[in-house]
Amino acid sequence: MAFNVRSAGGTTWSTTLGMGFFVAMMAVGYYYNVTFVQLGLTDLGTRILGLERDVVAGHMAVLAIVTCGAALTAGLWMRRDARRLTLHAKLRIAFVVVLAQTLLTAAAALVGSEIAFVAWLVVAGCAIGVGVPATFGLTVDLVPMRQRGAAAAAVTAIAYFAAPLFSGDWTLGFLMRQMLVVMVPGVLALGVIAFVPLPLVEGWARQHRDPAFRYGRYARPGPDGVVRVRGRLMVLIVLMFGVFFIDSLGFLRLVDTPTYMVGTWQSPEVAPRLTIAIAHVIAAVIAGVLYRALGERHLLTWVFGLFALIHLSYVLGTLMPGAGGGELLATPILYAIAVSLYTVVAFAIWADLSTPETITVNAALGVAASAWTATFLSTALALRWHAEGVPFGDHLRAVEALALVFFVAMLVLVVAPRRSAP
Repeated sequence: MAFNVRSAGGTTWSTTLGMGFFVAMMAVGYYYNVTFVQLGLTDLGTRILGLERDVVAGHMAVLAIVTCGAALTAGLWMRRDARRLTLHAKLRIAFVVVLAQTLLTAAAALVGSEIAFVAWLVVAGCAIGVGVPATFGLTVDLVPMRQRGAAAAAVTAIAYFAAPLFSGDWTLGFLMRQMLVVMVPGVLALGVIAFVPLPLVEGWARQHRDPAFRYGRYARPGPDGVVRVRGRLMVLIVLMFGVFFIDSLGFLRLVDTPTYMVGTWQSPEVAPRLTIAIAHVIAAVIAGVLYRALGERHLLTWVFGLFALIHLSYVLGTLMPGAGGGELLATPILYAIAVSLYTVVAFAIWADLSTPETITVNAALGVAASAWTATFLSTALALRWHAEGVPFGDHLRAVEALALVFFVAMLVLVVAPRRSAP
């Protein structure tokens, strides 16, 4: 029996449940990366193992490189075997990935040496990398094209609302216990969905044939029936690389500055963290609306232009002498808005440049070449500046200059003449 009763919005309840499943899975995965991976592992390396922060950051760069390589390798393999990469296959790959991450999370407390730490990071990088094309590939099976902006906004809002509100304690033990409470029942539920024949899942498995799912918003076939997006994909990768690089380079220095952490993201009081969480949600909703309402060029210009302008504003705010109180809280609020704007695009755009046959490699290429590569390079640059004793103000002025260049690039994108499609 298929679940095909239509909901009030015109979509079937089967599709609505599929989107809900996708949003929940991606939100938990993203929350895992921004809390346990970025914060918990840093605590493991610095406080528990006693390594210098520069050494830990270098090892985290290894994680980024391994993740990038694993994502590209898995994405290319899945693209080559696209005909056999059904929804069931992607769900089973996702199950193996989540199971591996759950076991690794539980085993993190047993890491007792630098060698074991690096080995843990390498294995985790392989799991996360394989998970990128498999989970992003589910978009074309579970989320119709017209709802991808809303789904991306929901993922971003949930993950970023929970991150500042529920992870005030940035210690390995706290974050590990918190994640296992979610991951253990989650992996059991995913196992049922992936391996037990369910009418609901069978319905999901047929959705990619529907044109409402099959073709991305920017991947419509031309008169000859061929989908051409290579040029747009490369441009988007460059833009996303710039966004992630600027964002990471600035935030890495703020994390090393207790003044901006203790009263905001790590505040013992709930109010500052709740304010940051709400700012994330509002910005995610705005980005979701923009994603659906605007065409490709105007979407990128508005979202990335606003990112650059807001990022420039928050960097200038941190350089203002005597900032404190409400002025201090304004910095993470502006940062939250900037991050949520581009994160919504990052979750939705790869599927909208793809078909079911190309989604895995496009997502792997986009995420690996933009997010992970930018994170690695910005970490390396931040480490070098730290080793050379670059002052806090000079570091943020460099970030400010990059944000200004990026904003000017967005203005050029507005006025640049359009080229006709070949």
